[in-house]
Amino acid sequence: MESGGKLWAGRFGDQRSIDPVMERFNSSISYDKRLCYVDILGSKAYATALFKAGLLDQVECADICHGLATIEDEWRSETFRINPSDEDVHSANERRLKELIGSAGGKLHTGRSRNDQVATDLRLWLRQEIDQSLDGFLVQIIQVLIERAQDEMDILLPGYTHLQRAQPIRWSHYLCSYAWSLWSDWQRLMQLRDRVNVMPLGSGALAGNPFPIDRHYLSDLMGFDSITPNSLLGVSDRDFVVEFLSWASILSSHLSRLAEDLIIYSTKEFNFVTIADAYSTGSSLMPQKRNPDGLELIRAKAGRIFGQMAGFSMVLKGLPSAYNKDLQEDKEALFDVVDNLFCTLQVAAGILSTLKVNAEKTLGALSSDMLATDLAYHLVRRGVPFRDAHATVGKIVAMAENQHKDIAALTLEDLQSISSVFDDPSVTNIWNYEHSVEQYQVTGGTSRRAVQKQIDDLKALLEFRKGSTSTAL
Repeated sequence: MESGGKLWAGRFGDQRSIDPVMERFNSSISYDKRLCYVDILGSKAYATALFKAGLLDQVECADICHGLATIEDEWRSETFRINPSDEDVHSANERRLKELIGSAGGKLHTGRSRNDQVATDLRLWLRQEIDQSLDGFLVQIIQVLIERAQDEMDILLPGYTHLQRAQPIRWSHYLCSYAWSLWSDWQRLMQLRDRVNVMPLGSGALAGNPFPIDRHYLSDLMGFDSITPNSLLGVSDRDFVVEFLSWASILSSHLSRLAEDLIIYSTKEFNFVTIADAYSTGSSLMPQKRNPDGLELIRAKAGRIFGQMAGFSMVLKGLPSAYNKDLQEDKEALFDVVDNLFCTLQVAAGILSTLKVNAEKTLGALSSDMLATDLAYHLVRRGVPFRDAHATVGKIVAMAENQHKDIAALTLEDLQSISSVFDDPSVTNIWNYEHSVEQYQVTGGTSRRAVQKQIDDLKALLEFRKGSTSTAL
Protein backbone atom coordinates (compact mmCIF):
# COMPACT_ATOMS: atom_id res chain seq x y z
CA MET A 1 0.00 0.00 0.00
CA GLU A 2 1.11 3.57 -0.51
CA SER A 3 2.13 5.56 2.55
CA GLY A 4 1.57 8.99 1.06
CA GLY A 5 -1.17 9.68 3.58
CA LYS A 6 1.19 9.27 6.53
CA LEU A 7 2.56 12.36 8.23
CA TRP A 8 6.03 10.84 8.01
CA ALA A 9 5.72 9.45 4.44
CA GLY A 10 8.19 11.82 2.79
CA ARG A 11 11.21 10.04 4.25
CA PHE A 12 10.27 6.73 2.65
CA GLY A 13 8.80 7.70 -0.68
CA ASP A 14 5.32 7.14 -2.05
CA GLN A 15 5.80 3.48 -3.00
CA ARG A 16 6.86 2.12 0.37
CA SER A 17 4.86 -0.97 1.27
CA ILE A 18 3.79 -1.47 4.90
CA ASP A 19 3.08 -4.88 6.38
CA PRO A 20 -0.66 -4.93 7.19
CA VAL A 21 0.01 -6.47 10.58
CA MET A 22 2.53 -3.71 11.33
CA GLU A 23 -0.05 -1.17 10.18
CA ARG A 24 -2.50 -2.39 12.80
CA PHE A 25 0.23 -2.86 15.40
CA ASN A 26 1.39 0.72 14.98
CA SER A 27 -2.05 2.34 14.87
CA SER A 28 -3.68 3.83 17.96
CA ILE A 29 -6.71 5.49 16.35
CA SER A 30 -9.05 2.76 17.62
CA TYR A 31 -8.65 4.01 21.18
CA ASP A 32 -6.96 7.41 21.10
CA LYS A 33 -9.91 8.84 19.17
CA ARG A 34 -11.20 9.54 22.69
CA LEU A 35 -8.76 12.43 22.64
CA CYS A 36 -10.48 14.03 19.65
CA TYR A 37 -12.01 16.96 21.53
CA VAL A 38 -8.95 17.87 23.57
CA ASP A 39 -6.82 17.49 20.44
CA ILE A 40 -9.03 20.07 18.74
CA LEU A 41 -8.88 22.32 21.81
CA GLY A 42 -5.09 22.18 21.78
CA SER A 43 -4.96 22.80 18.03
CA LYS A 44 -7.18 25.87 18.27
CA ALA A 45 -4.95 27.27 20.98
CA TYR A 46 -1.83 26.48 18.96
CA ALA A 47 -3.27 28.20 15.88
CA THR A 48 -3.88 31.28 18.00
CA ALA A 49 -0.30 31.16 19.28
CA LEU A 50 1.01 30.80 15.70
CA PHE A 51 -0.99 33.90 14.73
CA LYS A 52 0.43 35.81 17.70
CA ALA A 53 3.93 34.78 16.59
CA GLY A 54 3.28 36.03 13.03
CA LEU A 55 3.37 32.55 11.52
CA LEU A 56 -0.29 32.65 10.45
CA ASP A 57 -2.22 35.61 9.12
CA GLN A 58 -5.64 36.45 10.48
CA VAL A 59 -7.52 34.73 7.66
CA GLU A 60 -5.48 31.53 7.97
CA CYS A 61 -6.00 31.44 11.74
CA ALA A 62 -9.74 31.98 11.34
CA ASP A 63 -9.98 29.31 8.64
CA ILE A 64 -8.10 26.80 10.80
CA CYS A 65 -10.26 27.47 13.86
CA HIS A 66 -13.44 27.29 11.79
CA GLY A 67 -12.29 24.03 10.21
CA LEU A 68 -11.47 22.59 13.62
CA ALA A 69 -14.92 23.57 14.87
CA THR A 70 -16.45 21.71 11.93
CA ILE A 71 -14.36 18.63 12.74
CA GLU A 72 -15.50 18.80 16.36
CA ASP A 73 -19.12 18.86 15.19
CA GLU A 74 -18.45 15.80 13.05
CA TRP A 75 -17.00 13.89 15.99
CA ARG A 76 -19.97 14.84 18.18
CA SER A 77 -22.50 13.86 15.54
CA GLU A 78 -20.54 10.65 14.81
CA THR A 79 -20.18 11.57 11.15
CA PHE A 80 -16.37 11.86 11.23
CA ARG A 81 -14.91 9.25 8.90
CA ILE A 82 -11.64 7.62 9.89
CA ASN A 83 -9.44 6.73 6.91
CA PRO A 84 -7.11 3.70 6.76
CA SER A 85 -4.15 6.09 6.63
CA ASP A 86 -5.11 7.71 9.94
CA GLU A 87 -2.60 6.30 12.42
CA ASP A 88 -3.92 8.28 15.34
CA VAL A 89 -6.38 10.99 16.25
CA HIS A 90 -3.83 13.73 15.53
CA SER A 91 -3.22 12.63 11.95
CA ALA A 92 -6.97 12.08 11.46
CA ASN A 93 -7.84 15.59 12.55
CA GLU A 94 -5.04 17.14 10.50
CA ARG A 95 -5.97 15.16 7.42
CA ARG A 96 -9.59 16.24 7.72
CA LEU A 97 -8.60 19.87 8.31
CA LYS A 98 -6.65 19.96 5.05
CA GLU A 99 -9.64 18.43 3.27
CA LEU A 100 -11.83 21.22 4.60
CA ILE A 101 -9.62 24.31 4.18
CA GLY A 102 -6.83 23.24 1.86
CA SER A 103 -3.11 23.90 2.20
CA ALA A 104 -3.52 26.36 5.07
CA GLY A 105 -4.31 23.38 7.23
CA GLY A 106 -0.74 22.18 6.75
CA LYS A 107 0.55 25.26 8.56
CA LEU A 108 -1.03 24.23 11.86
CA HIS A 109 1.76 21.76 12.59
CA THR A 110 4.48 24.42 12.26
CA GLY A 111 7.01 23.75 15.02
CA ARG A 112 4.73 21.19 16.62
CA SER A 113 5.35 17.44 16.86
CA ARG A 114 2.96 14.67 17.64
CA ASN A 115 5.29 14.06 20.57
CA ASP A 116 4.40 17.28 22.39
CA GLN A 117 0.88 17.22 20.94
CA VAL A 118 -0.10 13.86 22.44
CA ALA A 119 1.52 14.70 25.77
CA THR A 120 -0.58 17.86 25.90
CA ASP A 121 -3.75 16.08 24.83
CA LEU A 122 -3.35 13.42 27.49
CA ARG A 123 -2.91 16.00 30.24
CA LEU A 124 -5.93 17.96 29.02
CA TRP A 125 -8.03 14.80 28.91
CA LEU A 126 -7.05 13.60 32.37
CA ARG A 127 -7.60 17.05 33.88
CA GLN A 128 -11.06 17.08 32.36
CA GLU A 129 -11.90 13.65 33.77
CA ILE A 130 -10.70 14.68 37.23
CA ASP A 131 -12.71 17.91 37.19
CA GLN A 132 -15.90 16.69 35.58
CA SER A 133 -16.33 13.22 37.05
CA LEU A 134 -13.81 11.75 39.48
CA ASP A 135 -13.89 14.64 41.92
CA GLY A 136 -17.68 14.64 42.11
CA PHE A 137 -18.13 10.86 42.29
CA LEU A 138 -15.59 10.57 45.11
CA VAL A 139 -17.18 13.37 47.11
CA GLN A 140 -20.60 11.78 46.62
CA ILE A 141 -19.47 8.62 48.43
CA ILE A 142 -18.01 10.65 51.30
CA GLN A 143 -21.31 12.52 51.61
CA VAL A 144 -23.28 9.29 51.70
CA LEU A 145 -21.02 7.93 54.44
CA ILE A 146 -21.30 10.97 56.68
CA GLU A 147 -25.06 11.33 56.14
CA ARG A 148 -25.56 7.73 57.22
CA ALA A 149 -23.16 8.23 60.12
CA GLN A 150 -25.27 11.16 61.29
CA ASP A 151 -28.57 9.30 60.96
CA GLU A 152 -27.41 5.97 62.43
CA MET A 153 -25.44 7.15 65.46
CA ASP A 154 -27.31 4.85 67.86
CA ILE A 155 -26.36 1.61 66.12
CA LEU A 156 -23.68 -0.40 67.91
CA LEU A 157 -21.77 -3.35 66.52
CA PRO A 158 -18.61 -5.32 67.21
CA GLY A 159 -15.36 -3.77 66.10
CA TYR A 160 -12.98 -6.39 64.73
CA THR A 161 -9.26 -7.00 64.69
CA HIS A 162 -7.93 -10.10 62.93
CA LEU A 163 -11.61 -10.57 62.00
CA GLN A 164 -12.22 -11.47 65.65
CA ARG A 165 -14.69 -9.54 67.77
CA ALA A 166 -12.69 -6.99 69.73
CA GLN A 167 -14.58 -4.05 71.25
CA PRO A 168 -17.98 -2.40 70.78
CA ILE A 169 -18.05 0.60 68.44
CA ARG A 170 -20.64 2.78 66.82
CA TRP A 171 -21.67 1.96 63.26
CA SER A 172 -21.16 5.67 62.62
CA HIS A 173 -17.57 5.37 63.78
CA TYR A 174 -17.03 2.58 61.28
CA LEU A 175 -18.55 4.64 58.45
CA CYS A 176 -16.40 7.63 59.35
CA SER A 177 -13.25 5.52 59.14
CA TYR A 178 -13.86 5.01 55.43
CA ALA A 179 -15.00 8.60 54.93
CA TRP A 180 -11.63 9.74 56.26
CA SER A 181 -9.76 7.34 53.96
CA LEU A 182 -11.67 8.64 50.96
CA TRP A 183 -11.09 12.22 52.03
CA SER A 184 -7.35 11.50 51.97
CA ASP A 185 -7.86 10.07 48.48
CA TRP A 186 -9.57 13.31 47.45
CA GLN A 187 -6.66 15.35 48.79
CA ARG A 188 -4.19 13.19 46.87
CA LEU A 189 -6.27 13.64 43.72
CA MET A 190 -6.13 17.41 44.02
CA GLN A 191 -2.38 17.32 44.61
CA LEU A 192 -2.04 15.06 41.59
CA ARG A 193 -4.13 17.45 39.52
CA ASP A 194 -1.51 20.14 40.05
CA ARG A 195 1.12 17.91 38.46
CA VAL A 196 -1.21 16.91 35.63
CA ASN A 197 -1.95 20.53 34.80
CA VAL A 198 1.47 21.33 33.31
CA MET A 199 1.72 22.10 29.57
CA PRO A 200 4.32 20.35 27.37
CA LEU A 201 3.23 21.99 24.08
CA GLY A 202 6.08 23.92 22.53
CA SER A 203 8.59 21.15 23.23
CA GLY A 204 8.54 20.01 19.60
CA ALA A 205 9.82 16.51 18.95
CA LEU A 206 12.47 16.80 21.67
CA ALA A 207 14.60 19.96 21.22
CA GLY A 208 11.96 22.67 21.61
CA ASN A 209 10.18 24.98 19.18
CA PRO A 210 12.36 27.00 16.77
CA PHE A 211 9.68 29.64 16.27
CA PRO A 212 8.78 32.49 18.68
CA ILE A 213 5.83 30.69 20.26
CA ASP A 214 4.76 32.26 23.55
CA ARG A 215 4.38 29.12 25.65
CA HIS A 216 3.03 30.97 28.68
CA TYR A 217 0.34 32.57 26.52
CA LEU A 218 -0.43 29.16 25.05
CA SER A 219 -0.63 27.69 28.53
CA ASP A 220 -3.09 30.37 29.65
CA LEU A 221 -5.30 29.72 26.62
CA MET A 222 -5.75 26.10 27.69
CA GLY A 223 -6.01 26.69 31.43
CA PHE A 224 -2.71 25.13 32.42
CA ASP A 225 -1.05 26.29 35.62
CA SER A 226 2.50 26.11 34.28
CA ILE A 227 4.69 24.80 31.45
CA THR A 228 7.27 22.03 31.34
CA PRO A 229 10.75 23.56 31.89
CA ASN A 230 12.61 21.18 29.58
CA SER A 231 11.63 19.95 26.13
CA LEU A 232 13.07 16.45 26.58
CA LEU A 233 11.03 16.11 29.75
CA GLY A 234 7.99 17.62 28.06
CA VAL A 235 7.66 14.92 25.41
CA SER A 236 8.67 11.92 27.52
CA ASP A 237 7.23 12.56 30.97
CA ARG A 238 4.46 10.16 31.89
CA ASP A 239 4.98 10.34 35.63
CA PHE A 240 1.58 11.96 35.89
CA VAL A 241 0.02 8.86 34.31
CA VAL A 242 1.81 6.50 36.71
CA GLU A 243 0.92 8.73 39.63
CA PHE A 244 -2.72 8.72 38.61
CA LEU A 245 -2.72 4.93 38.21
CA SER A 246 -1.06 4.63 41.61
CA TRP A 247 -3.66 6.97 43.13
CA ALA A 248 -6.41 4.90 41.53
CA SER A 249 -4.88 1.76 43.04
CA ILE A 250 -4.95 3.28 46.53
CA LEU A 251 -8.53 4.48 46.11
CA SER A 252 -9.72 1.15 44.72
CA SER A 253 -7.98 -0.68 47.58
CA HIS A 254 -9.97 1.40 50.07
CA LEU A 255 -13.19 0.64 48.23
CA SER A 256 -12.23 -3.03 47.99
CA ARG A 257 -11.72 -3.26 51.76
CA LEU A 258 -15.07 -1.62 52.36
CA ALA A 259 -16.66 -4.03 49.89
CA GLU A 260 -15.07 -7.00 51.68
CA ASP A 261 -16.48 -5.83 55.01
CA LEU A 262 -19.96 -5.45 53.58
CA ILE A 263 -19.77 -8.82 51.81
CA ILE A 264 -19.01 -10.44 55.16
CA TYR A 265 -21.62 -8.39 56.99
CA SER A 266 -24.27 -9.35 54.42
CA THR A 267 -23.84 -13.11 54.89
CA LYS A 268 -26.50 -15.08 56.75
CA GLU A 269 -23.92 -15.81 59.42
CA PHE A 270 -23.59 -12.09 60.20
CA ASN A 271 -26.76 -10.58 58.71
CA PHE A 272 -25.68 -7.09 59.76
CA VAL A 273 -26.62 -5.49 56.44
CA THR A 274 -28.81 -6.19 53.44
CA ILE A 275 -27.65 -5.12 49.99
CA ALA A 276 -30.41 -3.66 47.82
CA ASP A 277 -31.79 -5.78 44.98
CA ALA A 278 -30.46 -3.24 42.48
CA TYR A 279 -26.90 -4.25 43.38
CA SER A 280 -27.39 -7.98 43.96
CA THR A 281 -28.01 -10.99 41.75
CA GLY A 282 -29.41 -14.47 42.20
CA SER A 283 -28.10 -17.90 41.39
CA SER A 284 -28.90 -19.73 38.16
CA LEU A 285 -29.18 -22.94 40.19
CA MET A 286 -30.07 -22.07 43.79
CA PRO A 287 -33.22 -19.93 44.10
CA GLN A 288 -32.50 -18.90 47.69
CA LYS A 289 -29.18 -17.21 46.88
CA ARG A 290 -28.63 -13.46 47.12
CA ASN A 291 -25.20 -12.64 45.77
CA PRO A 292 -23.48 -9.29 46.45
CA ASP A 293 -22.10 -9.09 42.92
CA GLY A 294 -21.72 -5.32 42.95
CA LEU A 295 -19.43 -5.50 45.97
CA GLU A 296 -17.52 -8.43 44.56
CA LEU A 297 -16.84 -6.54 41.34
CA ILE A 298 -15.68 -3.49 43.31
CA ARG A 299 -13.24 -5.84 45.04
CA ALA A 300 -12.13 -7.30 41.71
CA LYS A 301 -11.59 -3.92 40.03
CA ALA A 302 -8.89 -3.11 42.58
CA GLY A 303 -6.80 -5.95 41.18
CA ARG A 304 -7.40 -4.88 37.60
CA ILE A 305 -6.48 -1.26 38.33
CA PHE A 306 -3.33 -2.25 40.17
CA GLY A 307 -2.40 -4.46 37.22
CA GLN A 308 -2.62 -1.53 34.81
CA MET A 309 -0.44 0.56 37.10
CA ALA A 310 2.18 -2.17 37.43
CA GLY A 311 2.12 -2.92 33.70
CA PHE A 312 2.63 0.66 32.56
CA SER A 313 5.31 1.24 35.20
CA MET A 314 7.27 -1.60 33.60
CA VAL A 315 6.85 0.01 30.18
CA LEU A 316 8.62 3.12 31.48
CA LYS A 317 11.43 1.54 33.44
CA GLY A 318 13.81 0.83 30.54
CA LEU A 319 13.08 3.67 28.13
CA PRO A 320 15.89 5.86 26.84
CA SER A 321 15.55 9.63 26.88
CA ALA A 322 12.87 11.59 24.99
CA TYR A 323 9.89 10.12 23.15
CA ASN A 324 9.65 6.41 22.29
CA LYS A 325 6.74 4.57 20.72
CA ASP A 326 6.41 2.52 23.91
CA LEU A 327 4.65 5.54 25.39
CA GLN A 328 1.66 4.78 23.18
CA GLU A 329 0.78 2.19 25.85
CA ASP A 330 -0.13 4.96 28.30
CA LYS A 331 -3.57 5.60 26.84
CA GLU A 332 -5.10 2.14 27.01
CA ALA A 333 -4.01 1.77 30.63
CA LEU A 334 -5.27 5.23 31.55
CA PHE A 335 -8.58 4.94 29.71
CA ASP A 336 -9.28 1.51 31.19
CA VAL A 337 -8.60 2.67 34.74
CA VAL A 338 -10.71 5.82 34.41
CA ASP A 339 -13.62 3.86 32.92
CA ASN A 340 -13.50 1.26 35.67
CA LEU A 341 -13.16 3.89 38.39
CA PHE A 342 -16.25 5.70 37.10
CA CYS A 343 -18.32 2.52 37.36
CA THR A 344 -16.79 1.52 40.69
CA LEU A 345 -17.45 4.88 42.34
CA GLN A 346 -21.02 5.08 41.09
CA VAL A 347 -21.88 1.52 42.12
CA ALA A 348 -20.24 2.02 45.52
CA ALA A 349 -22.27 5.18 46.10
CA GLY A 350 -25.45 3.35 45.12
CA ILE A 351 -24.77 0.40 47.40
CA LEU A 352 -23.89 2.60 50.36
CA SER A 353 -26.93 4.82 49.96
CA THR A 354 -29.40 1.92 49.70
CA LEU A 355 -28.09 -0.78 52.05
CA LYS A 356 -30.11 -1.53 55.18
CA VAL A 357 -28.55 -2.10 58.58
CA ASN A 358 -30.06 -4.68 60.93
CA ALA A 359 -29.50 -2.88 64.23
CA GLU A 360 -30.89 -5.77 66.26
CA LYS A 361 -28.39 -8.17 64.70
CA THR A 362 -25.43 -5.85 65.19
CA LEU A 363 -26.37 -5.31 68.84
CA GLY A 364 -27.02 -9.01 69.32
CA ALA A 365 -23.53 -9.80 68.05
CA LEU A 366 -22.03 -7.97 71.02
CA SER A 367 -21.00 -10.14 73.95
CA SER A 368 -19.79 -9.32 77.43
CA ASP A 369 -16.35 -10.86 76.82
CA MET A 370 -15.77 -7.88 74.49
CA LEU A 371 -15.84 -5.74 77.65
CA ALA A 372 -12.88 -7.53 79.24
CA THR A 373 -10.67 -4.56 78.36
CA ASP A 374 -13.18 -2.29 80.12
CA LEU A 375 -12.75 -4.44 83.22
CA ALA A 376 -9.00 -3.88 83.02
CA TYR A 377 -9.60 -0.14 82.65
CA HIS A 378 -11.71 -0.29 85.82
CA LEU A 379 -8.67 -1.59 87.68
CA VAL A 380 -6.41 1.02 86.06
CA ARG A 381 -8.71 3.77 87.32
CA ARG A 382 -8.20 2.33 90.79
CA GLY A 383 -4.43 2.63 90.52
CA VAL A 384 -3.45 -0.79 89.14
CA PRO A 385 -0.76 -0.71 86.42
CA PHE A 386 -2.27 -1.70 83.09
CA ARG A 387 -0.05 -4.76 82.59
CA ASP A 388 -1.06 -6.07 86.00
CA ALA A 389 -4.71 -5.28 85.28
CA HIS A 390 -4.46 -7.09 81.95
CA ALA A 391 -3.07 -10.20 83.65
CA THR A 392 -5.75 -10.09 86.32
CA VAL A 393 -8.57 -9.86 83.80
CA GLY A 394 -6.99 -12.72 81.84
CA LYS A 395 -7.45 -14.90 84.92
CA ILE A 396 -11.07 -13.76 85.21
CA VAL A 397 -11.71 -14.68 81.56
CA ALA A 398 -10.19 -18.11 82.21
CA MET A 399 -12.39 -18.52 85.29
CA ALA A 400 -15.53 -17.77 83.28
CA GLU A 401 -14.50 -20.23 80.60
CA ASN A 402 -13.77 -22.94 83.15
CA GLN A 403 -17.15 -22.40 84.78
CA HIS A 404 -18.85 -22.26 81.37
CA LYS A 405 -20.24 -18.87 82.27
CA ASP A 406 -20.58 -15.55 80.55
CA ILE A 407 -18.01 -13.22 82.13
CA ALA A 408 -20.81 -10.84 83.11
CA ALA A 409 -22.41 -13.65 85.15
CA LEU A 410 -19.47 -13.84 87.52
CA THR A 411 -20.31 -12.55 90.98
CA LEU A 412 -18.47 -9.85 92.88
CA GLU A 413 -17.14 -12.65 95.12
CA ASP A 414 -15.76 -14.43 92.03
CA LEU A 415 -13.94 -11.26 90.99
CA GLN A 416 -12.62 -10.68 94.52
CA SER A 417 -11.22 -14.20 94.56
CA ILE A 418 -8.89 -13.06 91.79
CA SER A 419 -8.12 -9.58 93.07
CA SER A 420 -9.03 -7.70 96.27
CA VAL A 421 -9.15 -4.47 94.22
CA PHE A 422 -12.67 -5.46 93.20
CA ASP A 423 -14.14 -3.99 96.38
CA ASP A 424 -16.71 -1.72 94.73
CA PRO A 425 -20.11 -3.05 93.58
CA SER A 426 -20.08 -0.40 90.81
CA VAL A 427 -17.91 -2.76 88.81
CA THR A 428 -21.13 -4.34 87.54
CA ASN A 429 -21.83 -1.11 85.62
CA ILE A 430 -19.13 -2.19 83.21
CA TRP A 431 -21.45 -4.71 81.53
CA ASN A 432 -23.16 -2.01 79.45
CA TYR A 433 -22.31 -1.54 75.78
CA GLU A 434 -23.43 2.08 75.55
CA HIS A 435 -21.36 2.89 78.62
CA SER A 436 -18.41 1.15 76.96
CA VAL A 437 -18.44 3.18 73.75
CA GLU A 438 -19.08 6.42 75.64
CA GLN A 439 -15.80 6.17 77.54
CA TYR A 440 -13.87 6.84 74.32
CA GLN A 441 -14.27 10.62 74.42
CA VAL A 442 -10.89 11.58 72.96
CA THR A 443 -10.70 12.97 69.44
CA GLY A 444 -11.11 10.12 66.99
CA GLY A 445 -12.89 7.89 69.47
CA THR A 446 -16.18 6.05 69.16
CA SER A 447 -18.22 7.98 71.76
CA ARG A 448 -21.19 9.95 70.53
CA ARG A 449 -19.43 13.27 71.02
CA ALA A 450 -16.21 12.12 69.35
CA VAL A 451 -18.07 10.67 66.36
CA GLN A 452 -20.17 13.82 66.02
CA LYS A 453 -16.97 15.85 65.88
CA GLN A 454 -15.70 13.62 63.08
CA ILE A 455 -18.93 14.16 61.16
CA ASP A 456 -18.80 17.92 61.71
CA ASP A 457 -15.14 18.07 60.66
CA LEU A 458 -15.84 16.09 57.49
CA LYS A 459 -18.77 18.33 56.62
CA ALA A 460 -16.57 21.40 57.12
CA LEU A 461 -13.89 19.93 54.87
CA LEU A 462 -16.44 19.24 52.15
CA GLU A 463 -17.63 22.83 52.40
CA PHE A 464 -14.03 24.01 52.15
CA ARG A 465 -13.53 21.76 49.15
CA LYS A 466 -16.61 23.20 47.47
CA GLY A 467 -15.23 26.72 47.81
CA SER A 468 -11.67 25.87 46.81
CA THR A 469 -12.58 23.83 43.73
CA SER A 470 -15.04 26.41 42.44
CA THR A 471 -12.22 28.94 42.60
CA ALA A 472 -9.42 26.76 41.26
CA LEU A 473 -11.04 24.55 38.61
